[in-house]
Amino acid sequence: MPDKYVTVSTIASDLRQARQLEDSLIHEVGRFGYSEAAVFAIKLALEEAINNAIRHGNRCDPDKRVTVRVELDTAEMSISVTDEGPGFNPGTVPDPTADENLEKPSGRGIMLMRAYMDDVHYNQRGNEICMCKRNA
Repeated sequence: MPDKYVTVSTIASDLRQARQLEDSLIHEVGRFGYSEAAVFAIKLALEEAINNAIRHGNRCDPDKRVTVRVELDTAEMSISVTDEGPGFNPGTVPDPTADENLEKPSGRGIMLMRAYMDDVHYNQRGNEICMCKRNA
């Protein structure tokens, strides 16, 4: 097993390319001995982050790119996903568990990423999310 896996991948705003990249990265996580629960958490958060970058950040513009940076070892996985959109303020996203938002289809991704990852933060512009998961 390698000591560390580091990669930077740039894809078009294309959900098919996103799935291929996600599958490749999850394969690498499996090689580092992460628990089934950690693999599930990483897969869910990675899918949400890339989907949000494509759909909300880049507005599905095929000319815009999404960059995914990963550092992975047996102790921790760090992921950053950056889009070419204008960014947003994550503090303004309504709570999806509030009664008035239960029927709305948006806002759950951020909540799920925060619930499943050990650390989640955004850059100041709001077009990059950085997350980490420790291998417990």
